[in-house]
Amino acid sequence: MNYNDIITRPVLSEKSTDLSQANKYVFRVSRTANKHIIKKAVKDIFNVTPVKVNVMKVRGRRKRVRYHYGYTSSWKKAIITLSPNEKIELFENQ
Repeated sequence: MNYNDIITRPVLSEKSTDLSQANKYVFRVSRTANKHIIKKAVKDIFNVTPVKVNVMKVRGRRKRVRYHYGYTSSWKKAIITLSPNEKIELFENQ
C-alpha cells in the first residue's frame, strides 16, 4: 500500500489546532491502517520522527436527509505526537 493512501487528509478543527500547539497533529487515516504503518507513513511523507501515535475509530453519525434517516461513514483518526523541536509545515500559519 502507498503511504499517501494511508494518510488521507489532515483534520482541521478547533481542537486539532489547539493540539498542534503541543506538537500533536491529527490526521484522517485508512480504516485498515495500524499504528506501525501510520508511523512509517508520517516519517516518509513529512520527514519527521513521531514519538507516539494514538489511533481511534470515529463512528458514523445519524443524519436526516429529507424524509429518511441515513448514516455518515465511519472513519479512523490518528493523533501523532512529535518531539518538541520538530514541526509539520502543513499546519503552520504563514
